[in-house]
Amino acid sequence: MAKTPEEQYPHKAFGWAARDSSGVLSPFTFSRRANGDNDITLEVLYCGICHSDLHSIKNDFGMAIYPMVPGHEIVGIVTQVGSNVKKFKVGDKAGVGCLVGSCRSCHSCAQDLENYCPKLIPTYGFIDKDGTPTYGGYSNMLVVDEHFGVNFPDNLPLDAAAPLLCAGITMYSPMKYFGLCTPGMHLGIVGLGGLGHVGVKFAKAMGMKVTVISTSISKKKEAIEQLGADEFLISKDPEQMQAATGTLDGIIDTVSAAHPLLPLLGLLKNHGKLVIVGVPDKPFELPAFPLLMGRKLVSGSAIGGIKETQEMIDFAAKHNITADIEVIPIDYVNTAMERLVKGDVKYRFVIDVANSLKSS
Repeated sequence: MAKTPEEQYPHKAFGWAARDSSGVLSPFTFSRRANGDNDITLEVLYCGICHSDLHSIKNDFGMAIYPMVPGHEIVGIVTQVGSNVKKFKVGDKAGVGCLVGSCRSCHSCAQDLENYCPKLIPTYGFIDKDGTPTYGGYSNMLVVDEHFGVNFPDNLPLDAAAPLLCAGITMYSPMKYFGLCTPGMHLGIVGLGGLGHVGVKFAKAMGMKVTVISTSISKKKEAIEQLGADEFLISKDPEQMQAATGTLDGIIDTVSAAHPLLPLLGLLKNHGKLVIVGVPDKPFELPAFPLLMGRKLVSGSAIGGIKETQEMIDFAAKHNITADIEVIPIDYVNTAMERLVKGDVKYRFVIDVANSLKSS
């Protein structure tokens, strides 16, 4: 006999959701599935606010499913484990990032690159294998296959480490894959926001020289004195850019606003690599000649697989890397989104879910 929706999804959950493309979030009651044999149930303590949350709730990507509970920088405490679970026990600290499902059998999944699986299931705003929508971490609890959970070492503060589950892995993965992680290398990071600031921290922990490339001189002092960057370039200053020609082994470009690539290509040494992790809303112009004269590479990277995400979290714990955050209550989230549009945050909002989310 088929189960009723209440029997199939018995966990009453509470969060904040957007109902339409206005992106306005408000209290929302819904249900989570029962904890299966391979699942863990997580009491959500903190959830970071990613810039993609803002784009998603406003349907900027054109794929929104409403009501939408955002959030894919989720950390909390394991409250239940299935009979087959090996990675976690009740009471463990755990995190869930951008993925809650993949096919587990394709070429990408076999290489621990679930993030490139053609059947990946994002943590929110998508349809799960059972036909129900996925809901994210702006909520009090979550049920997820243990495979997509990440163990959190005890020395990592959960609030300041939550953004690493997206911002951290987005920077760490291309550094490792493209070999931009060798001590003594010179890495450029374009943009000093939620992604860029943790990128500086990872790069310095790897022993690299770091140049921050920005349009804003106001960020220079913080980049160098607080984050540890070695140099700071104003991308709009032709003299500065010309003086730095051919000095960088690689560049990771985090900027999501439209901007030219040609000046960045000029900063690269021969065989240099420009890796794009931001998503501007207009296509790039990519001249061929600067690529040919120097055998330069332009590529892209999107988050990382679960194995690499665990590796990144362990590295962060070893080197005391966390995001610079502003902790907010859940009822401040709409104001936080307005401030995010203006770039008015250093450098990541994190919602104190457990202490501020109360069921109505």
